[in-house]
Amino acid sequence: MFKSVKSEWELAVFNSIWVSVWEEKGYELEHAGQVIERYLAVSEDGHCVGTSEIKPYLPGLNEIDTVAPFQQHPKVIEDPTRVAEIDKIAVLQNYRGQQPISDLLSSAVYCAEKYNFRYFISLLEPVFYRALRITFHIPMEKVGGKSFYKGDDVIPVLFDMEHIYRNKQQYDWLAYPTTPSTRPASRAMSAL
Repeated sequence: MFKSVKSEWELAVFNSIWVSVWEEKGYELEHAGQVIERYLAVSEDGHCVGTSEIKPYLPGLNEIDTVAPFQQHPKVIEDPTRVAEIDKIAVLQNYRGQQPISDLLSSAVYCAEKYNFRYFISLLEPVFYRALRITFHIPMEKVGGKSFYKGDDVIPVLFDMEHIYRNKQQYDWLAYPTTPSTRPASRAMSAL
């Protein structure tokens, strides 16, 4: 399950999760100035265990363009207003597995459909890139070669989010929320 970050308390939980994962991995911390949505993956037992952040994309102005030529990609050039950046995909070490990733991917698809985005761009750690391609069958393409960025090798990718939300039946991991909040906030926030 996933939920959108709506309160200061949820934002504090969100920040504590991704910061602890980034520090564990040795990544440089990078706080976003503007965001469209932030999501928390919530475990079956009600603990917040993962994060994802969707940021606006402005070709040539986002730092991600210093790593790969996203602004020159034909799909981005076609309509940059339908492109966003996904960042801070993080899962706490004790909860890593398919379900939290499924929840975070579902949150990304949900957000893309909600805001009518066609594509998300991102920098992915190579093992995570492989998992998304092989295990989850995410339609994505590389936008450049592997390079070192802020503490790890990354692969720049463009996700075809519109393909996923227009073909939901092809993705058995995909699950949208059935109600705005399916767990009491106090229980869901007890993760940390």
